[in-house]
Amino acid sequence: MKVILLKRIKRIGDIGDIKEVADGHALNFLIPQKMAEPATAENISKLKNHKEEATKKAEEDLILAQKNAKKLQGTVMEIKGKPNSEGRLYSSISASTIVDKLKEMGISITKKQVNLLEPIKELGEHSVFIVLDHGLEAEINIIVSE
Repeated sequence: MKVILLKRIKRIGDIGDIKEVADGHALNFLIPQKMAEPATAENISKLKNHKEEATKKAEEDLILAQKNAKKLQGTVMEIKGKPNSEGRLYSSISASTIVDKLKEMGISITKKQVNLLEPIKELGEHSVFIVLDHGLEAEINIIVSE
């Protein structure tokens, strides 16, 4: 029996694959568990439409990510901090602080996208990489001052 896989199944295939499986396996396990559906003409047509929509959405996401990368690249922002006598900050600059500051500038990203190995604890200029979708990166400069 031919089925369209709705989930990735080991040794059978990935989501969206059309595979030939044993009738009993399809009728007793895959279809009742919502892991597959029969490969009828209507379901195959739905699958093709879904793939086309997913491709369009991926292209739109890529364009949006490229725009965000251009907007972010070379951005310089100033964050104020309170240092002790040695120039170290009492409160470090974390990824969430950077995200909040970028939101104020009209750029929306998540904390996970900020590639900050360790929080910024000193005054001065620091480079931080923002990792966007589709493997795009942008470097921003953060100036920490009093």
